[in-house]
Amino acid sequence: MPIDLSPAPTAVAAGNLKAVEEEDEEVEVEGGGCGGGAVVVAASDAEAEGHPYDFHVSGPRNLPPPNWKEIIRSSWKDPNYKRMVMACFIQAVYLLELDRQDQKGEDDGLAPKWWKPFKYKVTQALVDERDGSIYGAVLEWDRSSALSDFILIRPSGAPRAVLALRGTLLQKPTMKRDLQDDLRFLVWESLKGSVRYVGALAALKSAVEKFGSANVCVAGHSLGAGFALQICKELAKQGVFVECHLFNPPSVSLAMGVRSMSEKASYLWKKVKASLPLKVEATTPLESTKEEASDKKRLRTEKKWVPHLYVNNSDYICCHYNAPCPSAADGASDEQQQQQRKASEIAGDVVAKLFVTSKGPQKFLEAHGLEQWWSDGMELQLALYDSKLINRQLKSIYTTAAVSSPAKS
Repeated sequence: MPIDLSPAPTAVAAGNLKAVEEEDEEVEVEGGGCGGGAVVVAASDAEAEGHPYDFHVSGPRNLPPPNWKEIIRSSWKDPNYKRMVMACFIQAVYLLELDRQDQKGEDDGLAPKWWKPFKYKVTQALVDERDGSIYGAVLEWDRSSALSDFILIRPSGAPRAVLALRGTLLQKPTMKRDLQDDLRFLVWESLKGSVRYVGALAALKSAVEKFGSANVCVAGHSLGAGFALQICKELAKQGVFVECHLFNPPSVSLAMGVRSMSEKASYLWKKVKASLPLKVEATTPLESTKEEASDKKRLRTEKKWVPHLYVNNSDYICCHYNAPCPSAADGASDEQQQQQRKASEIAGDVVAKLFVTSKGPQKFLEAHGLEQWWSDGMELQLALYDSKLINRQLKSIYTTAAVSSPAKS
């Protein structure tokens, strides 16, 4: 199911912060820790160091110091650093909502501590007008803050703006709206009917118009990753390509199961049709060659958008992205095999960058968490084979010649 059972600071949000037992010196947060992962902090340390979700308590370690050297050798050129920062920005959005519920602002809130070290600032909070909850934010490069550390120009690779989208918070008042979108994806495998989809798409378009698509990034966790994927796909259909980072994107839905059964039924029907003596219109080899050459030329031109997906195989919400495309021996239809061949030969074997944790958390609540993506010692493997689910998600971009218009809700 695509429901986020342990989003970023859900533990605090859901009231799962366990009371400290008299004989124990530990405070345990179940399924929390900035997106999952039990966080254990000694009670005395927690009081001395601050809130468990303070940046200096549960945030990344060994960060490069922000100084003028960033101009010469930018940390943003390191993909691991960029992944870590994107995850921190999503954590900031989770905390923005919790700060709002606790009536905290920039001076006393937890959220600002998760973007200030990277010299960014929030310029727009995405608010669901139905319940007033914050589900996303636009963060922009903070030039004045950078100048205070003698960083005169924006480091190479650092985006001008980042749109960060959170997942589900299992706490009132936002829980109802979050779960509605979870169920929307579960049933239809689409979030286009959501008010939040419309708001996120509008914010992304505004950032692209202001800074250009090459200077904008989108990042989302779990349900937020589902929104991020769909709004970026919408722009990609229009030829606008934005860098996209998807952490634990939802991959399970009833629609997927129905589609799988439909594909199997279609495969069996084609086998039956092939055995019948039906008269088929012949296509000349020249026409077939011209059509395939045209498809190759068009797909080479359109194949520019490559999203980054971060998956933990122990997380059943997103692990299906790691399933390879079926081969002929697996019962794939001729049409599926043709699409797979085109994705490999024409698109150059790259439809997405799928990173899978090699030594990540094994328990589901931790495996679905956000904290793992900025933790020290994170080891990722790049999946080189075609993913069945990724190919299906991106098929509308690479196999449809017509340019579609943005969905309206």
